[in-house]
Amino acid sequence: MGALGLALALASPLARAHCDALDGPVARDARQALDKGEAGPVLKWVGKADEAEARDAFRKTLAVRAGGSAARELADRYFLEALVRLHRAGEGEPFTGLKPAGSIEPGLAAADAALESGKVAGLREELAAAIRNGVEQRFQRAQELRRHAADSVEAGRAYVAAYVDYVHFVESVHRLGTAEGQHGHGDAPAHP
Repeated sequence: MGALGLALALASPLARAHCDALDGPVARDARQALDKGEAGPVLKWVGKADEAEARDAFRKTLAVRAGGSAARELADRYFLEALVRLHRAGEGEPFTGLKPAGSIEPGLAAADAALESGKVAGLREELAAAIRNGVEQRFQRAQELRRHAADSVEAGRAYVAAYVDYVHFVESVHRLGTAEGQHGHGDAPAHP
């Protein structure tokens, strides 16, 4: 999972999205809420400003679900889409549709699994290894191309491209490791 952990750490919020997967945490909680007939537990995924819309979608979904299996399937899909759309808006991200089950990147699945198990050591080590490998590979490439940078304009440009990739990678990792409030959720405090 090393490269996948790195992808988790460095990918854009759109690429990282897993709350929009049919087997993601929002959908999982939404299904449980629908099965219990209680909206409260799933409302954590939306901000206070969107709570009324989420409750309305929940109420409509419960009413339509009583119409049989086809109605239930359609109603559930409606609620999942509404809830994920509101959640993504709270993150400041667009809703681009529900993603199929099994589309969550393994690195994100591992992050969720760490929370479920209460143990972060494995995830922490995977991420550290991915970062070490990413720095090492970029450093080695930039170092090698630097030796020949003065040979020609093309060689110089190749070095500069490798240098920029190396420096931006390091900068991104450092920023992620020291930044606060990277990814907010509605009215909830931003994640540290």
